[in-house]
Amino acid sequence: MSLSKFKNLISVFNFIILLLCCSSLHLVLVVATSNTISSSSSSSSSQQLMKDNETLSSNNGNFTLGFFTPQNSTNRYLGIWCKTQDFVVWVANRNQPLVNDSSGVLTISNDDGNLVVLNGQKHAIWSSSLTNVTSKTNSSFTLSDYGSLVLSETTTGVKLWESFQQPSNALLQTMKFTSNMTLTSWKTLSDPSNGSFSIGIKLLNIPEVFIWNGTRPYWRSGPWNNQIFIGIQDMATLFIFNGFKFEKDSSKSGTVVLSFEAEDYGLLIYALNPQGELHENSWSDEEEKWNDTWTTHRSDCDVYGFCGPFGICNSEGSPICSCLEGFEARNLQEWNQKNWTNGCVRKKLLQCEEAKNQSSSSSRGNETDSFLHLRTVKVPDFAELSSNEQDECKNQCLMNCSCTAYTYVASIGCMSWNGNLIDIQQFQSGGTDLYIRVPYVELQVSDKGHKRTIIIAVSVSIGVIIIVAYFIWIKALKPERKKKHHRIFHFHKIEKPEEHSSENVIGELSQAKLQELLLFNFEKLATATNNFHSSNKLGQGGFGPVYKGILQDDGKEIAVKRLSRSSGQGLEEFMNEVVVISKLQHRNLVRLLGCCIERNEKMLMYEFMTNGSLDAYVFDPSRNKLLDWEKRFSIIEGIARGLLYLHRDSRLKIIHRDLKASNILLDEEMNPKISDFGMARIFGVSEDHANTQRIVGTYGYMAPEYAMQGVFSDKSDVFSFGVLLIEIVCGRRNSSFYEHENSLTLLGFAWTQWREGNIICLIEPEMYDDNHHKDILRCIHIGLLCVQESAVDRPTMGTVIYMLNSEIMELPPARQPAFLLMQNMMNTVCSEERNEVYSNNDVTITDLHGR
Repeated sequence: MSLSKFKNLISVFNFIILLLCCSSLHLVLVVATSNTISSSSSSSSSQQLMKDNETLSSNNGNFTLGFFTPQNSTNRYLGIWCKTQDFVVWVANRNQPLVNDSSGVLTISNDDGNLVVLNGQKHAIWSSSLTNVTSKTNSSFTLSDYGSLVLSETTTGVKLWESFQQPSNALLQTMKFTSNMTLTSWKTLSDPSNGSFSIGIKLLNIPEVFIWNGTRPYWRSGPWNNQIFIGIQDMATLFIFNGFKFEKDSSKSGTVVLSFEAEDYGLLIYALNPQGELHENSWSDEEEKWNDTWTTHRSDCDVYGFCGPFGICNSEGSPICSCLEGFEARNLQEWNQKNWTNGCVRKKLLQCEEAKNQSSSSSRGNETDSFLHLRTVKVPDFAELSSNEQDECKNQCLMNCSCTAYTYVASIGCMSWNGNLIDIQQFQSGGTDLYIRVPYVELQVSDKGHKRTIIIAVSVSIGVIIIVAYFIWIKALKPERKKKHHRIFHFHKIEKPEEHSSENVIGELSQAKLQELLLFNFEKLATATNNFHSSNKLGQGGFGPVYKGILQDDGKEIAVKRLSRSSGQGLEEFMNEVVVISKLQHRNLVRLLGCCIERNEKMLMYEFMTNGSLDAYVFDPSRNKLLDWEKRFSIIEGIARGLLYLHRDSRLKIIHRDLKASNILLDEEMNPKISDFGMARIFGVSEDHANTQRIVGTYGYMAPEYAMQGVFSDKSDVFSFGVLLIEIVCGRRNSSFYEHENSLTLLGFAWTQWREGNIICLIEPEMYDDNHHKDILRCIHIGLLCVQESAVDRPTMGTVIYMLNSEIMELPPARQPAFLLMQNMMNTVCSEERNEVYSNNDVTITDLHGR
């Protein structure tokens, strides 16, 4: 062969290689940029389309189809995730995983045209299970912008199947969720197989959404009124629900379709977690993460039938369960032990029931049953719907002796209930009216009780007016003391420097009057505490001692906080605590029972906490072993939920500003309750931060922006919570952690050990639990996220709770905490103030000035 021919052959060969490379490159680009994969004719039984290491993305980039492995697992699954791989919204082979097999393939079968997942041995482990496919070779599958995997004919575009028809545990926008479909939770966070909980539409008289635990109801939405579910509190005002709608299914008679569209509010997905809670997840483009913005279970009251038959649940009450008026506990012993499942029974028979058991001559004459009116409630389950108008609805119930309650909702109609009333919940707003059937004699007793309440209220008001008049008379006799005393009853007229006038009590709550509270006289509290005997002393705070007392009237145990006259807490702090706590009701906040202002005394009366304060357990070597990891985590979660209520769920945002271990009290079941609101700051609805020249709080827990510049917000409390979380996990006090040779604070020491992967050094060996190593590690990580120097970098309390309870969520990396070295903090405190900083009582009011 000549040299020229050989060169020509080489050139042809190179050209062919170049064509093949370009062709391969083109195919790769098609797979990477297209959201559609098509089948083609083949002599084999199936055409391989997508391998384990390949993915398919939607055009908008929000959703991705591919194989994944859950955390703490080695199994492989085909699924769809949104934004991040740890947020999976659909799983194909959820009950048939690829066990230690990374050779899985998604393909369109040439035998029957179904989508199938094949394992490494080419056996089908999942199929779309279509039976009416006409085209077996000319089809394609697409991942839509709403997260649905769609199989369709390539030429006609006819949709053959989509994953929205076989949902897993998530409800996505535009998904048609019909009454014959269910969402099923994952078994665990590491196992996407079918779990215990499922969600579906219960279609009887009125559509409702239910969550079931197996076959037992676990949560329900209440009836649909053509706009909202009236059993979801504030659904009418929450933007997250504005896009929901119910429609009749045109393709199947007798079924309905639930769907939602909320594109104006961004990317929203509802997912059922393994604990049976439906969560709304909202994607934040700024933070590039998922936020938990709503859940079905915000309190125990959301658990179906929590208070039993004829019981009503109020998350703001204490206890949260009570019997309806005219009813009493079926088993009083169980009820007093907070076992409410057996519910309540009638105290007296209905008139119609009594008439059946007695002769007409001994019946109550013309007396008829009547109705008690409940407002803003979640109506019970098993409602019967009728076409009666509003004025006929009551009479219809009276004519039926089995009828126990009724209501009329204009957009629904007349609803009535026969037999037991189950799953009633008292709302603060929203809900609807409910009329409970009671005997006439019971209604008379109730009316007498209301009249007695009015008489007592009037008497108390008159007494308060007399007290006010007395103080006005005293002020007139002693003008030199006028400036001090006239502040007691009108908080908005406190004569202090301009900034202090709105420092603690502003807005709606600043108008509260002292007479709204239960006033106790000095003698009663002195008797209860044995004249404040030292044997009844529970502790000594920076503002004065706290005593245990027993009221002689009912034997109730109380805690009395007696402010010392030399205390730094003046009238503003005292009245601020009175106003703030009197307006708050939450299971993780201490309950204020009353106050006393006699004989130049300022005293607060609280519910008694059997186990005292948290610091007595966490920092005491002889008692910290009583708190195992599960108790510690429960305490951490309880404190977080209390703070979330203060920051987000109470009527106004409240910043505590003095969160620390000694201000966390523990009840008889070791449930934490946040106390000491003397330094709390009430924010208006539109406020998110404020400045002050008066720095108050406790060294070791104050956020840097607050300690240095007087800027505080809810992120200030988040910082304090982070310190407290690390203290609880480590069993050491941040403000007295001096033993390290580099003079690190506990935060600094935790940070260095975290970076070095030496977390065990943070925890005393007696407290360490190897079974919960990952949980402990996660809590320390969350604590470090909360104490980051920049307030912007810290999570909100809502995010903190989500991180505490979600093992799926990947935590962001923590940055170096504030006050890494002890010297950094000491340099910010003037030398003349250091004696105050190191006070023995650990409660300080210190003016700090940054240099």
